[in-house]
Amino acid sequence: MPPDTRHVLVVGAGVVGLLTALRCALAGHRVTVVDRGPVPNPVSSSFDQHRAIRALDPADRAATRRVAAAHHEWLALERLLGARLYRRVGVVTAWPAGEADAVAAAGADAGLPVELVEPDKLPHMRFPAGSVGVLEHDAGVLLARRVLTAVARWLDAHAAVTVLPWQDVVSVDADAGRVVLAGGRRLGADLVFVAAGPWSRELVDLPMVLYRQAMVYLSPPAELARWWERAPSAGRVGADGRSWLLPPGEGTLLKVSSSAVCREVDAVAGPGDRAADGSVDGFADGSDGVGSWPVDVDRLVASILTGPERYTVRRVRQCHYLVDAGTGGARLVRPGPAVWACAAAGGDGFRTAPLVAARIAAQITETTAENAVGSAPTWKEYA
Repeated sequence: MPPDTRHVLVVGAGVVGLLTALRCALAGHRVTVVDRGPVPNPVSSSFDQHRAIRALDPADRAATRRVAAAHHEWLALERLLGARLYRRVGVVTAWPAGEADAVAAAGADAGLPVELVEPDKLPHMRFPAGSVGVLEHDAGVLLARRVLTAVARWLDAHAAVTVLPWQDVVSVDADAGRVVLAGGRRLGADLVFVAAGPWSRELVDLPMVLYRQAMVYLSPPAELARWWERAPSAGRVGADGRSWLLPPGEGTLLKVSSSAVCREVDAVAGPGDRAADGSVDGFADGSDGVGSWPVDVDRLVASILTGPERYTVRRVRQCHYLVDAGTGGARLVRPGPAVWACAAAGGDGFRTAPLVAARIAAQITETTAENAVGSAPTWKEYA
């Protein structure tokens, strides 16, 4: 290997960890990936059928431009891996009618193709009263499970990458850049990147908050299957504007959820455990759900979809994710001179993963953090 080759140790085989490993390997570095389970790991917070990818943030146009660039990174990654990963079906978000024009203008100013959509154009989704949809065309749905599987396969075949599944990291020395595995084995590297999802804060000091959210997976009725295949993903929808949905397609189910079924919790736990505030996951009125699951599934579905009785619930799943305590989003931190960490932040974990991977790859070659994303190579240069 070239004399400037470095060794990068990635803790966690979710989307952020795997993409960072891939980017560092492409840059010519030696990479070791460690995960507590198989790679990819079905219990990781990234392992799901699909994730929404959008860029529009009307309050932060600079961030909108950065994340918009990540759309092109995902398309280039498809070419690199030779796999279909990204359904660019668009993402529509609901806004009060008096704000929609300004939101669309902010998107256009950031270089996004957007348009206003009246709710009656999407009759099978519920929109808040008096709202208008803003459709972001260059957005859509990542086939999350395919992404993880394709990247893991690529890493496994790369001569400079060592994948160590079923290796539980019990501690990280942030100053020395070393990790200790269960059983006492120690691993060191020029840079350690901790991306262990909701378990990251057990290894390094992170100013993050842990949340648990319920997600419901459904089959649409046969007569609407074709409509849903072409439907965009949606956010800020539902009768109260607190819900989101991902459309079915490429073998995935329709997925819905809401902030009404999201709670801050103390630790990763199984269904039915109480949240940090002592309540159970569910609606504000205390309804406690179906069977052993503490969510009123029928009510959740009815608040998001029209004609809810036509849909068949296939699965109800909980997920855990960390967000920055101050901003409520993803955050990349540096606990020590040789250690970086990034916590999963729901959908933000996927949509910003290419940017995080670029920053870490640039950091290992001593690019300044402020310029790392802009100066790092893109997937296009390797495809």
